[in-house]
Amino acid sequence: MDERKTAAEIVAEVKKVVVGKDEVLAKMLLAILARGHVLLEDVPGVGKTTMALAFSRALDLGYNRVQFTPDVMPSDLTGFTLYNREANRMEYRPGALMCNLFLADELNRATSRTQSALLEAMEEGQVTVDGRTHPVPQPFLVIATQNPTGVAGTQPLPDSQMDRFMIRLTIGYPRPEDELEMVRRRQNRSLLEQVRRVVDRQGLERLRESVDQIYIGDPVLEYIVRLTAATRENSKVLQGASPRATLALASAGRALALMRGRDYVLPEDIQAVYTDVVAHRLILTPSAQAKDRDGAALCGEVLHQVKPPRLR
Repeated sequence: MDERKTAAEIVAEVKKVVVGKDEVLAKMLLAILARGHVLLEDVPGVGKTTMALAFSRALDLGYNRVQFTPDVMPSDLTGFTLYNREANRMEYRPGALMCNLFLADELNRATSRTQSALLEAMEEGQVTVDGRTHPVPQPFLVIATQNPTGVAGTQPLPDSQMDRFMIRLTIGYPRPEDELEMVRRRQNRSLLEQVRRVVDRQGLERLRESVDQIYIGDPVLEYIVRLTAATRENSKVLQGASPRATLALASAGRALALMRGRDYVLPEDIQAVYTDVVAHRLILTPSAQAKDRDGAALCGEVLHQVKPPRLR
């Protein structure tokens, strides 16, 4: 399998329905190949759900979507046990998480209890119902969305849950010419019907295994550690990047190297994914927030301050 060609074909299929957002699509695929979960933070109507559906078709993934509201219960996600009178036994009825790609739409509108029900599946690959664990199907990934505006009635995601998303992405509004092309394409039929399968689930697992084999030399590994350590030592940061962020940065770098056709990671691969992987994990001091600083701006400062290794 030519992994770089396959990755390009997957992005090309999703581009049939998501116009003008090539960089976002590449980063979304990068997270999928790196076995990570994705947080999409954007206003409604920019194509978050459509993009997730397109990836599910291109990768042949079973797909479930839940529109979160305060009355969504944890059992809606994990499933529940029900007594079967004919069989005289309790039987497990799967919840929405029993799929390959789970879209958690407006996750910040769910209660904290329901949000926490998602954590075990994201981190452990299983759900627990009435004391019994049930593995989720593999491959498994979560794409969660939250609206940065209109916070009335929302429950902000706790830091522990933010840290479980490998990357945070923003799609943004399309350019006028891209929006015009989008309208043109929708005149004839549903764009999703045009998305063909590029690989099946086994093919996706093989791609992920190829990512795991990408080599990272010690100088680059040390660079990754220095980048995350710099966030913990910065006076503008109340809580820096966790060790989980270090691992995510290495995995994302491997996936990007594969998509670029290499079997080894370079410092520029790490630099390309650093902000998307780290920014949402940082908690800035009140004084830094008062000066309109955010995680992305601080990541830019860190990249400038921490010098990359010079490889021969």
